[in-house]
Amino acid sequence: MGAFFIEKREGFLEMKRFKKLGAIALGLAATVTLAACGGSKEATSTSDSDKVVTKVVGVAPGPYGDMATKVISPLLEKKGFKLTTKLFNDYVQPNKALASGQIDADLFQHTSYLEKFAADNDLKLSVVEEVPTLGMGIYSKKLKSLDDLEDGATVAIANDASNLARTLQLLAANNLITLKGDIDETKATVDDIATNPKNLTFKTLDAAQLVRSMDTVDIALVPGNYSWAADLDPADALALEKLKENYKNVFVVQTDEIDSDFAKAVKEVLESQEFKDAIAKSDFKDFDKPAFWSE
Repeated sequence: MGAFFIEKREGFLEMKRFKKLGAIALGLAATVTLAACGGSKEATSTSDSDKVVTKVVGVAPGPYGDMATKVISPLLEKKGFKLTTKLFNDYVQPNKALASGQIDADLFQHTSYLEKFAADNDLKLSVVEEVPTLGMGIYSKKLKSLDDLEDGATVAIANDASNLARTLQLLAANNLITLKGDIDETKATVDDIATNPKNLTFKTLDAAQLVRSMDTVDIALVPGNYSWAADLDPADALALEKLKENYKNVFVVQTDEIDSDFAKAVKEVLESQEFKDAIAKSDFKDFDKPAFWSE
């Protein structure tokens, strides 16, 4: 009976000693935790003051992803924003992704395409500002000059409305076709061709397929996005488009976001002298510039 009492007492003493040590350990841990929390609060405050918000910009194959990340984003970081890009392989997905909130902006299209696509799909999207733009070109793997184009030649053209209209205007500008005089050329279709002296055969394709089609057609009219992505040199084009303002590419956001801090910061950057200077030193220096740059 006595032995049992002593064992219990020793156990009690050991337990008491354990609890005391535990209390000391907890006290030390609490002290360390409080100190860490104090340091963390200061670090968070510093981090918040220097925080740069990352925004996702939808792009198609071509130069505008590089323009966004290499030229626009470094200037935008000074205003608290950074750009990263999401690549889409056609002209349909970026606007739909933007309208649904999957991305924050897009940079791949001109105003004419945006306006028609938004109207046809009931999307509320708005232009922030124009950017320097690479125009459409006539390219060929078979010909060195448009003078070599034979009767009945096959011509690959884009199947979307705005690029198709540009295609027809570029063909008309090079005397390969004429268009009816009473039409809106920005909405021209193949049905609006008045004369086709070389009896050209037109093969309509998604714009993304035009470069690939060059293996099987005589000439292809390729938008700048896709000629750039395929490393086609504008100097090798049989003819290049002289861009109208409505065919220059634009930075786009949801209409509800047009007055946001992000959209305002982008607009300030795109209209800044710093941006003009950066473009002049970049791979985009030969692109057609927005009209307001010369004002």
